[in-house]
Amino acid sequence: MNAATKEMPVPFRAGEKLDYNISWSSFSTAASAELSIPEQRILYGWQTWHFRATAHTEGPVRTLFPIDDELDSYTDAATFESHIYQTYLNELGRKSNQTFQFIPEGQTPRAPGPAIVVLAGTRDPLGAFYELRSVDWQRQNDASTRVYDGSHFYELQASKEASSEAVEVSAGKFSATRIGVQVSEQGKSLSGVHFTVWLADNSSRTPVLMQADMPFGTLRIEMIASSTP
Repeated sequence: MNAATKEMPVPFRAGEKLDYNISWSSFSTAASAELSIPEQRILYGWQTWHFRATAHTEGPVRTLFPIDDELDSYTDAATFESHIYQTYLNELGRKSNQTFQFIPEGQTPRAPGPAIVVLAGTRDPLGAFYELRSVDWQRQNDASTRVYDGSHFYELQASKEASSEAVEVSAGKFSATRIGVQVSEQGKSLSGVHFTVWLADNSSRTPVLMQADMPFGTLRIEMIASSTP
């Protein structure tokens, strides 16, 4: 990485692990999830954050929908652009492993394998989520970004909806900032899709609670444990 390039200041560190319980419909424990930051490393000349998310259905839901997924994001530490995005999906007995190399228009690939040409500044979904934590929501009310999830391009518009909101989850009681995220595709908002994230008012801006409103119902994702280096 160019010595003059400065890393984006962030409130998290490598080694962080956050565990979540996911409830859906009448199922209080439909799935479990973990967000982690395995490392910060140089990848093909880029200084990157390695973000990881895993999810597994649990209990009766697993009997109906066996799902074991992992997402890995290698996000530029200075610009937060996505460089490599990997998906390892095992859903309903079907496995699919894919690697996406993001190449901004006018640049050439550094890594082997196929590449997807994107507009400069494009994130993957996991990198975009961690970027929400890098925003100083005490001083900023809105943020937007462009995301590619491996099949579609989306625009995300995040807005601060409340400050110092009391939140109680299995991991404890927190004062948190509530962020609403609207998703659109080609300028049109996706019907029935909306995300809400509660970031704790602490030095790590820990995501203690999330809610995903989807066409198939609402997912409540609450933190049950955290581990920081």
